[in-house]
Amino acid sequence: MKIAFVGCGYVFDIYMRTRWAYPEIEICGVYDRDAARAQVVHDHYGFALYPSLDALLADARVEVVINLTSIASHEEVTRRALEAGKHVYTEKPITTEPARTRALFELAEAKGRVLAAAPCNLYSDAVMTLWKAIADGAIGRPVLVYAELDDNPAHLMRLDTVTSPTGAPFPYAEELQEGCTVEHIGYHLAWLCALFGPVRAVTAFSTCLVPDKNTPEPLHPATTPDLSVACLAFDGGVAARVTCSWVAPRDHQMRVIGEAGEISVDNVFHDQSPVFLERFSRVSLSARKAYSARSQPAIGRRFGIKGRRLSLVRRWKSHAVEAERGVGNSPKHKLVSWLRRREVYAQDKILGIAEMGKALAEGRPQLMGPDFLMHLNELTMLVQDAGARGATVVPTTSFAPLTLPADLADAPDYRAGYRARLAERTAASAVERMHRR
Repeated sequence: MKIAFVGCGYVFDIYMRTRWAYPEIEICGVYDRDAARAQVVHDHYGFALYPSLDALLADARVEVVINLTSIASHEEVTRRALEAGKHVYTEKPITTEPARTRALFELAEAKGRVLAAAPCNLYSDAVMTLWKAIADGAIGRPVLVYAELDDNPAHLMRLDTVTSPTGAPFPYAEELQEGCTVEHIGYHLAWLCALFGPVRAVTAFSTCLVPDKNTPEPLHPATTPDLSVACLAFDGGVAARVTCSWVAPRDHQMRVIGEAGEISVDNVFHDQSPVFLERFSRVSLSARKAYSARSQPAIGRRFGIKGRRLSLVRRWKSHAVEAERGVGNSPKHKLVSWLRRREVYAQDKILGIAEMGKALAEGRPQLMGPDFLMHLNELTMLVQDAGARGATVVPTTSFAPLTLPADLADAPDYRAGYRARLAERTAASAVERMHRR
């Protein structure tokens, strides 16, 4: 598959971290309206430069345009690429107006082209493991989800000093002016809707708690919500609470509670985040009453709290986030890269492009098709626009429920393979006696 990038800003280097794992994808060239930034990318990575967007779109070799421009430019670049007969993969959100997003999908259909979009964490090992375990019945019927995306107090993080490995500044002004919901909620909505189907009702609240983000230049507007809380009712009966903020300390956890257990994932930003399965028992539930068991994981796990860590599903590109090549070669960069992948986050952003290309090559629909992406887009803006007084809304969009990808058929049966720890099993009779009068 032959692709070209429009936009060479901060996120471009994140895409490049896993490029080495995709020899089947040929990058024909890149374009950025900032010619100096485009030259830096050319000098570092060796990609050909297009002098203009028109020149990129006129290149007959290019099959897919990758749109990494600012959110304000997403619509125009996507529209022009579709009109030029290219498939498009765009960063999220496709637009910030669902009616305009729908118009782009209608244009893609009229042109016989595919419009796909980030985020692609649905394809990650961690999310696929979560999906498979739920499908195996490991927690019984899922009923409740808590999904967190607190990303640290923005006003204390000096975001204006952050740069990518090739020197692109972090786009803090755009991020803060667009808001934590627009920037982040899609990471949770993608897996939630894939696993549990369309949302039939949204009750949400969004507000700005810290207007002064301590930025070098004033933000316009300064009151974009830095907190949102959304309660989602899914068609299948699952209820979810999703929180996004730039106020609370970092917390990216995902918890799915079923009638018989719980699956927890530590970090939605890590494609190989640890996944834990707990099959509820009277021991594990009673142990939570004890402060020491709650506050000291080494004690709590002996009695079943959080259960057992699952072996992750392995997929066709699992190895991509296990190494980084071609972005930086200094000892410092290699150390920081290793620490980041081990301790902070690891995202394979090219995976979404590759999955798009694989579906095109096999002549099958995209897993995240137009109706699915339209639903995510509408939900994002419903939560963003809920306001400080809150809102309860019935979405106008929907989609046909997704099915577990066929390649997971050979993955472990997580329900059958679960076994409680020895301490939990031996404590069962003692707990039973303690509860008797």
